[in-house]
Amino acid sequence: MKHLTMRSILAAAIAALSLGSAQAQDITLRGASMFDEEHAFTKTLRKFEELVGEKYDGDVTFDLRLNGELGVESDYVTYLNQGVAVDYTIIAPSNMAVFSPSIPLMDMPFLFRDQEHWNAVLSSDALQPLEAELRETAGIVILGYAGGGVRNLVSAEPIANMDELSGHRMRVMGAPIQAQTFAAVGAAPSAIAYNEVYNAIQTGVIAGFENEAASIQNLKFYEVAPYVTLTQHTITVRPIVMSAKTFDALPEDLQAAVMEAGREAGAFGRELESREDGEKLQQMVDAGQIEVVEFEGRDSMLELVRPVQDAYAEELGASELLEATRGM
Repeated sequence: MKHLTMRSILAAAIAALSLGSAQAQDITLRGASMFDEEHAFTKTLRKFEELVGEKYDGDVTFDLRLNGELGVESDYVTYLNQGVAVDYTIIAPSNMAVFSPSIPLMDMPFLFRDQEHWNAVLSSDALQPLEAELRETAGIVILGYAGGGVRNLVSAEPIANMDELSGHRMRVMGAPIQAQTFAAVGAAPSAIAYNEVYNAIQTGVIAGFENEAASIQNLKFYEVAPYVTLTQHTITVRPIVMSAKTFDALPEDLQAAVMEAGREAGAFGRELESREDGEKLQQMVDAGQIEVVEFEGRDSMLELVRPVQDAYAEELGASELLEATRGM
């Protein structure tokens, strides 16, 4: 009787281990996008999911919530840091500044000379020091780099030159370098939540903000800010990211698949958004939703901004990184 009992216990233990192993392989990754299926960010995340499925010999379920269901990017950063609610997403570097002060260097206005320079930097390992800092301080892993939208001023009234930019009340992202840059060129920047921008312009709290065409179109900002001034101050860098707590808990072969998929999805996203950016701008012009304004004085802006960039990089101990990026 005792022998049978021990055999039963052993069988039960083996069954429990097998069940636990099976359950361990039942992996669900939770994603978030502020936009719908037509936005480049969402398309890039869908490509990432597809690539992981191709590269991983196992079952993974993706649960991607759209249209800001899980909040805005600042919320996603907190979730990723804590390892709750969101496992993967795309986030502007400046929105991660709360945990990683150096990361907004990727987002710094006037960092890239042109599209070729931007793509060369993102295709290299030039930003690896920032990736390491982000993982250490924020618990966020960068899987790849999407982006490619060209950011311009978007305003309720036209801004055509430095005089009209002077004192312009505009929303910027939360990282200090954003406010410092636009203050240096004479504007009056303030950091307010992204989901409050539309109402803030409508009520006159601010007179405009800065963004790329896809977001202007997707969120209908043209209804309250129909003037797009071609300052072309930023070519966006939009990291595909994952919570380090989530990543570290994955099987090693899935980690490898996720990293490879992230790099490839990033390249996909850069090509997609770069191509769509001009198309979406023209679509809004053709629909009479926006009026494009040429800006006189961009060279003056560059001269005013460079000392701000240098001081910011020196403060972060990233002067060599900035110079290496400029020199690529």
